[in-house]
Amino acid sequence: MHKERKGEVVVGHLHRKPINNQQQQQSSPSSNHRRSASLPNNSTAQHEESKTDVEGSDLSGSEGDDTSWISWFCNLRGNEFFCEIDDDYVQDDFNLCGLSSQVPYYDYALDLILDVESSHGDMFTEEQNELVESAAEMLYGLIHARYILTSKGMAAMLDKYKNYDFGRCPRVYCSGQPCLPVGQSDVPRSSTVKIYCPRCEDLHYPRTKYQGNIDGAYFGATFPHLFLMTYGNLKPQKPSQNYVPKVFGFKVHKP
Repeated sequence: MHKERKGEVVVGHLHRKPINNQQQQQSSPSSNHRRSASLPNNSTAQHEESKTDVEGSDLSGSEGDDTSWISWFCNLRGNEFFCEIDDDYVQDDFNLCGLSSQVPYYDYALDLILDVESSHGDMFTEEQNELVESAAEMLYGLIHARYILTSKGMAAMLDKYKNYDFGRCPRVYCSGQPCLPVGQSDVPRSSTVKIYCPRCEDLHYPRTKYQGNIDGAYFGATFPHLFLMTYGNLKPQKPSQNYVPKVFGFKVHKP
């Protein structure tokens, strides 16, 4: 499928903006990624400024804007739990079955995810543009919940698991056991994502508030358990110790 990214990132005539503008501007380490990739260092800044505007435009368009929407979205602060979905998977209609009825502006959101130009961009107001951005986030999340149950998706999540991208169990006797993301429901907007510890087999809140705001349906209730069945060697033993409350050295009596 033909993709085109020159100058500003657009879908048709829609300017692409982050899903959360305020979050991106204030704290996202990837929020400036698109434009910063082509910026010269301090020693050459004055030399670059002396070039023509056309040359400057070519420079920023050729290097800084090559990032796909999927890569940009997954690198936003708080989206560390997401893996990058292959374009081929997203382009297969079979994998998207039933999602068009759940996501508003479905066709435009899909075009945005795939970096496809739309011929209907002039029809959108600024408010509608923001709705398309939100719809793209939701659509990507629902596709993501399906993708991570495939062999390629699990392999991508395995790399993140080994890098502790999902965090560690806060329980002392789990000794820093790496966790996996899980949703308490497969229904969107039912609950936020949690992390599942394979050692104590309990749920915990993510380590940051940004991650804690993600919809749990974007990971689903099946993923961590199917993941551990697929990679059985990663299943840890249950902790051998439990905390025992004591008062002046004596165990607290349990009624």
